[in-house]
Amino acid sequence: MSTPARQMHLGVFVLGSGNHSAGWRYEGAATSHMQLPVMQEIARIAERGKFDLLFISDSMVMDPGDHPSFLCRFEPTTLISALSACTTHIGLGATVSTSFSEPFNVARLFGSIDHLSGGRAAWNVVTTSNVKVAQNFGRDEHLDHDLRYQRAEEFVDVVRGLWDCWDDGAIVADKATGQYIDAAKVRPLDHQGRFFRVKGPVNMARCPQGHPVIIQAGGSPSGLELAARTADVVFSVVQELDSAKAAYADLKGRMAKYGRAPGEIAVLPGVMPIIGSSEVEARDKLAKLQSWITPTNALTLVASRIGYDVSGHPLDGPVPPPPASQGGQTFHKVLYEMARREKMTLRDLYNLTAAARGHWVICGTPQTIADTLQEWFTEGAADGFNILPAYFPGAFAEFVDLVVPELQRRGLYRRDYQGTTLRDHFGLARVPAPARQREAGE
Repeated sequence: MSTPARQMHLGVFVLGSGNHSAGWRYEGAATSHMQLPVMQEIARIAERGKFDLLFISDSMVMDPGDHPSFLCRFEPTTLISALSACTTHIGLGATVSTSFSEPFNVARLFGSIDHLSGGRAAWNVVTTSNVKVAQNFGRDEHLDHDLRYQRAEEFVDVVRGLWDCWDDGAIVADKATGQYIDAAKVRPLDHQGRFFRVKGPVNMARCPQGHPVIIQAGGSPSGLELAARTADVVFSVVQELDSAKAAYADLKGRMAKYGRAPGEIAVLPGVMPIIGSSEVEARDKLAKLQSWITPTNALTLVASRIGYDVSGHPLDGPVPPPPASQGGQTFHKVLYEMARREKMTLRDLYNLTAAARGHWVICGTPQTIADTLQEWFTEGAADGFNILPAYFPGAFAEFVDLVVPELQRRGLYRRDYQGTTLRDHFGLARVPAPARQREAGE
């Protein structure tokens, strides 16, 4: 029997009214995403495109310097719970921080969503880089980067341990005998670690997926190790094919020491496609979006992406080197190193950052965009892509209606869902209960 051809995975990154900081101003764009019908329409488009995942990012601080459509956000787990009721197949992912949450709450939260959605939940594990968030949680200072990741390592282990407190079939519900739970199939966790003490068990039967899917996006050495050990999906930040291939190989190469095969993680670079009937039309669309960006707003966004203040530096001078930073390191590393290598000015960097907040932007026709995605996929730089439409719903509908069919014609992407759970979409096995794991090892 021949091995099925490898196919790419697609997620959609939902942020505000669009991922371009001025996308909300585009003709036909939603000006407010704080309405359930708008989010439902995005979810319907994603399912029409047979997407693996709809992902909701999060921020726990309102920064007056941020761009208007990013200021207000639904709490993401509430939103994906609501979307689970109006969708049937699309995976639903949300960000929850390990720095400002507790493992027991997170285990119940995503376990509940997995049950409600029939096995379509995904947790994006973040440690939170924005230092201002700490002030919303009664703290004067943020934990330093390494300590945040040490806490996150234990946090994820506790959450997964709580999901494993229940075996399959623990709920008997035998009306004849009156037995409701098989006590032999439920156990406490009894975790005592550096950061957490958690008794358990969680008060919830085993999830449909065994474990909800875990997403990770950190690009620092600590983040890569956490991903290699625990993640099912990784969102990567890339700009160039060669560096993306190197980063892909680096992450996959870290997995063996944790007893994992490379295919157990799907790497999805973030990409903003600007689509036109011609190359000129696509570039005109981008130019129109860029024309709405002011230097002040762009510099604020640059500072948030690279982790340090660049105000006061000449726009047409070189990008100033970073000081020691406790902020997120992924964008910091990718953007500054690219600026230094390409001899970019600060103006060049803010033009790039304003478009997709530091993510990769590609302009072109549906065919040329498909060509580029195919090259990255077949060259070993990606297992698929996290699509960042410039505005909703129009830019996303264009990708689904124009680029997805082109990928399907090339045999690179599914024509229909082959399973019902998010793990099915990614070709991942359901996580067996510990009892089954022990039996398999005997």
